[in-house]
Amino acid sequence: MSETTGASYAAAGVDIEAGDRAVELMKEWVKKTQRPEVAGLGGLGGFAGLFDASALKRYERPLLASATDGVGTKVDLARRMGVYDTIGHDLVGMVVDDLVVCGAEPLFMTDYICVGKVHPERVAAIVKGIAEGCVLAGCSLVGGETAEHPGLLGPDDFDVAGAGTGVVEADRLLGPDRIREGDAVIAMASSGLHSNGYSLVRHVVFDRAGWSLDREVEEFGRTLGEELLEPTRIYSLDCLALTRTTEVHGFSHVTGGGLANNLARVIPDGLHATVDRSTWTPGAVFDLVGKAGRVERLELEKTLNMGVGMIAIVPADSVDAALTTLADRGVDSWVAGEITARGEHTTGAELTGDYAR
Repeated sequence: MSETTGASYAAAGVDIEAGDRAVELMKEWVKKTQRPEVAGLGGLGGFAGLFDASALKRYERPLLASATDGVGTKVDLARRMGVYDTIGHDLVGMVVDDLVVCGAEPLFMTDYICVGKVHPERVAAIVKGIAEGCVLAGCSLVGGETAEHPGLLGPDDFDVAGAGTGVVEADRLLGPDRIREGDAVIAMASSGLHSNGYSLVRHVVFDRAGWSLDREVEEFGRTLGEELLEPTRIYSLDCLALTRTTEVHGFSHVTGGGLANNLARVIPDGLHATVDRSTWTPGAVFDLVGKAGRVERLELEKTLNMGVGMIAIVPADSVDAALTTLADRGVDSWVAGEITARGEHTTGAELTGDYAR
C-alpha cells in the first residue's frame, strides 16, 4: 500500500461487512432459543439483550444467579478439525450447569466470540451450536459480541466465552447448609471429557503419543478427533426435574479440578463425602489419556471428570425417586457414595476403592 493512501479499518484487518453477514446468518438460530420472556423484545443486532422481568413476579423472593465461563483449549480441536457447530454446546454446558448447582433455572445467556478473521459461515456455525445448547438448557440466547482481532489471533484462530443468568426462589436455594449426614451421593454420567483438562489431553495425544485427529481408535469406535470433540452434556433441565420430583440437598458440577475437588466445594464443615470408584467404569478416553501419557491416577482425577459430569446429593429415602427421574430422562446415574461425619484426618471429599473393570 502506498504511504499516500489513507488507512482504513479494512486495511488493518477488520471486515465490518463480514461481521454484518455473520449476524444475518446466525439470526435464525438465535430465534429458536426464545423463551416467552424475550419474544418480541428487540432482537439480535441491538446494543443489549432484553428479558421481561415481570415473569419473576411469581416468585416470593427471587434470587438472580450468574455465571460465566469458556471452553478452554478445546477450541483448538474444533479449529483443527474444521468443526464449529458443537463447541457451543460445551459453552452452554459450562455456564448453565454452574447456575443449576444452586437450584437456579437458567433464563438467558450472552456470548462473546473472538476471531482473528471473521468467516461469516464459521461464526454462524459457532452460534448455531450455542443456540442448540440453549434449547437443551431451556434458556434464551439474548445477545452477544463477535470481535475481530487481526494481529493478535491468526486468521483461523478463535475463542468463545459466555455468561448466563438464572433465578431461584430464596427458600429453595441449594447449598452446603442443606446437606446432612446420611445423604446419598448420586453420580450422573458424563458424555466424555466435557470441556476441562484439554491442555493435558492435547499434550498427551499430540506431543507424547504423536497421534493425529483422524486416527481410528478401536476402543472409541470412531476417530480420536470425534471422541475428543464430543460435546459436553448439559444437565440443567435434568437437575431441575430432580428438584421438582424429589428432595435434593445439593448439586456439584464436575469441571476443572476433578470430582473430589468440586464435590468438596458443596460439603459443609463437619461433614465428609466418600465416593466409591468401584461403582463405575470410566470411559475409554480416560484410560487412553492415562496410558498414553503415563499419567498417574491422582493426576487424572484432579484434571478430568473420569466419567462423572454432575453430582446430586439427596436424602437416603429420596434415592429411588431420584434414580427413576434421571432414568426416565435418559441420564445414566447411580449411587456412588455417601455423606458421613468428618473424621480427624478427612477432608471435604475423597475417592475410595478401585474403578470397576
